[in-house]
Amino acid sequence: MTISEKIATLFPASEDIPPQHRLPAPVELRTYLVAGELRHWEGASQEVFSPVCVRTPDGPERVRIGSFPLMGGDDAMAALDTAVATYDNGRGEWPTMTVADRIGHVQRFAARMKERRSEVVRLLMWEIGKTEKDAAKEFDRTITYIDDTIDALKDLDRVSSRFVIHEGIIGQIRRAPLGVALCMGPYNYPLNETFTTLIPALIMGNTVLLKPPRHGVLLFAPLLEAFRDSFPPGVVNTLFGAGRTVTPPLMASGKVDVLAFIGTSPAANALHKEHPKPHRLRTVLGLEAKNPAIVLPDADLNLAVEECIAGSLSFNGQRCTALKIIFVHESVADHFLNLFSRALAALGCGMPWEPGVMITPLPEPGKAVYLSELLEDARSHGARIVNDGGGSVNCSFFSPAVVYPVTPAMRLYAEEQFGPIVPVVPFTDVSTPIRAIEESDYGQQVSIFGRDPQTLANLVDHLVNQVSRVNINSQCQRGPDIFPFTGRKDSAVGTLSVSDALRSFSIRTLVAAKEIDLNKEIIADIVREHRSNFLSTDFIL
Repeated sequence: MTISEKIATLFPASEDIPPQHRLPAPVELRTYLVAGELRHWEGASQEVFSPVCVRTPDGPERVRIGSFPLMGGDDAMAALDTAVATYDNGRGEWPTMTVADRIGHVQRFAARMKERRSEVVRLLMWEIGKTEKDAAKEFDRTITYIDDTIDALKDLDRVSSRFVIHEGIIGQIRRAPLGVALCMGPYNYPLNETFTTLIPALIMGNTVLLKPPRHGVLLFAPLLEAFRDSFPPGVVNTLFGAGRTVTPPLMASGKVDVLAFIGTSPAANALHKEHPKPHRLRTVLGLEAKNPAIVLPDADLNLAVEECIAGSLSFNGQRCTALKIIFVHESVADHFLNLFSRALAALGCGMPWEPGVMITPLPEPGKAVYLSELLEDARSHGARIVNDGGGSVNCSFFSPAVVYPVTPAMRLYAEEQFGPIVPVVPFTDVSTPIRAIEESDYGQQVSIFGRDPQTLANLVDHLVNQVSRVNINSQCQRGPDIFPFTGRKDSAVGTLSVSDALRSFSIRTLVAAKEIDLNKEIIADIVREHRSNFLSTDFIL
């Protein structure tokens, strides 16, 4: 069977879907969490169609998998007012709770969350087309992230559980919450990356508005009861609907203290501009990237191809950390392309539940049309598709395409394609990729492939001042989660990692007093009698 024939027959008939992977029924989400209550929604709803299609006599059709509330501006403001009242200018139960007690609430939530693993994994597969293996990995990694965040906070609090005496001043320095956090995650990692802002925001004492991405809403349905039962009323509040409808009034109110957003820089800029006092808004942003790979003439090409295949095409290239352009020295370009094309032909393409599959249907309607436009633009400027069947489309499925030679005249050179297209640029002098990185609007990561230590050292010394992570002979990636995750230029604001996120969602604050007998007696009494949750020497084990 040819590649074109495989693509044409990619989608199954309904009866061919394995019973264990079918959705028992569409998920009709009709509740939302506000003020500790799961309230029934009676308004308009948004239907959700899977990227997975089924064969019909009229051709492949997307499977309807459920619906969710289309909340409006008034609904969003009601949820915001709840979060503001629950925070109560820092006097609320949650922001004044001990660190140990907040940790206990998060641990209870994690335990409840684990009970719904199979449901969430299945919805990740059906809602965004993530493979079963990657969906399970995303869930498990999220649980690990919660555990690691708890451990990091314990370490941070242990350091703070003592008094500092300097120049006649007694002080205790701890981290305090900021207020109300609006947490908005991306559709490519709707669970994990949403939780990498949500969990640190919560555990540091902020109240939260949780707005899931437009693709990846239904998978939160199994978790609503866990949120309700694990946290005090009003600490976690959910918003469902179009971001352009529910978020502008929230920001315009000036009552959002932290914007945690993972998406595009134009959207982040628009949200930031809505806030009446942007200087008071803490922003934690994960934005676009055009991460390059540089393949030097002495590179181990087998290793480079292996890493570049995974880096550019894992989850169809729909990752901010994906390799989105590959610079290859022209002396090895032909060999690299041959190896890459052979490796690409061996990749499994199909439905998310099929074993060994890497390339799956795309969740965004219209994405295949956009990617096809990028290919046509590249062809019009002299590029070609190197691999057989590259760029073939069947409904929501887009066959990966390797494009060569890509030049600055093409849209693929600068645009973040966020899909399974691999642009390859030949170069004769390493100044070419260096200049491209310097002139790029983005500065998240880079991968460099080579053997000569001095050449690599020279590149490292320059590139660490252009991007936030340099990967040697390995693909770009986020993890491990203890490493800082950020970017320069338009790629990020703030740093996300287990420990950095705790700092991003809090501020250092202190209580100080002159070292006189009266003050020492007062502080000693407060600590001894456990009168304050802030002034304390309790040590969390």
